[in-house]
Amino acid sequence: MSTRNSWLFPPKTREVQFDEKWSFVGKKEKHCHPEQPADRQQGDNWDHVAFDPEHRLVVSVVPGKRTEDKTQQLVQDFRARTEGRIMNLMTSDEYPAYKTAIFEAYAVEQEQPRTGRPGRPRKPKKVLPKKLKYATVHKERANGRVVKVTTRVVFGTLAAAAVALALSLVSTVVNTVFVERHNGSDRNRNRRKVRKTGCFSKDWQVHEAMTYFTMYSYNFCWPVRTLRKKVGRKKYEPRTPAVVAGLTDHVWTIQEWASYPARKQIRDS
Repeated sequence: MSTRNSWLFPPKTREVQFDEKWSFVGKKEKHCHPEQPADRQQGDNWDHVAFDPEHRLVVSVVPGKRTEDKTQQLVQDFRARTEGRIMNLMTSDEYPAYKTAIFEAYAVEQEQPRTGRPGRPRKPKKVLPKKLKYATVHKERANGRVVKVTTRVVFGTLAAAAVALALSLVSTVVNTVFVERHNGSDRNRNRRKVRKTGCFSKDWQVHEAMTYFTMYSYNFCWPVRTLRKKVGRKKYEPRTPAVVAGLTDHVWTIQEWASYPARKQIRDS
């Protein structure tokens, strides 16, 4: 294990893309029966992911059933890991749970002005910070292919979103392509999540443990080609998402990463 104390916090994240990636445990959801207790931890298992597109960093992942509660856990966890900073831009697909989750995570109470009339003052109202910008992507498909993509600004203004895109290091339009691309990379690294496979997980807890292992070890131990730094005429320095995001100063080995003290986080199943 390296003797260098190279864990820094928080990451330099400025943008985030939210998405959910499907997999299953034991058997497909259509074969599960609600009245059977054993089937409560079988069937669909979704990775709710918060991805930093500029640094290719998996900031947060919450595996489990695709529910509003899991989405709220994801956004709250992302906010905690980034110390509550307002991102330049947040994007996702049109899953409506994100709108509610983002509001609950980032809204602050604002005192209401007095009316001058008798009676109790009005209760504080929860409002979002003016700098928060959240947009969604809608894809229209035909014959299994995307034929049209439209976007919508949910929180903020079109002008503010345009400024955020001008400041982005990777995007010129509102999109979720970076988190979707990482979904494919993760399926290659974790064969349990290939869509048609005999390697699917048979145990819910093992599946979630492997999700955390592959997702977070990717940040520290997996050099990304597009993040490499040129240091000579034909020489490049390999860099991981954690290096580029300012979390560490070197590429970690699996042994170093697995041996590093971790803070246990308890989530609802």
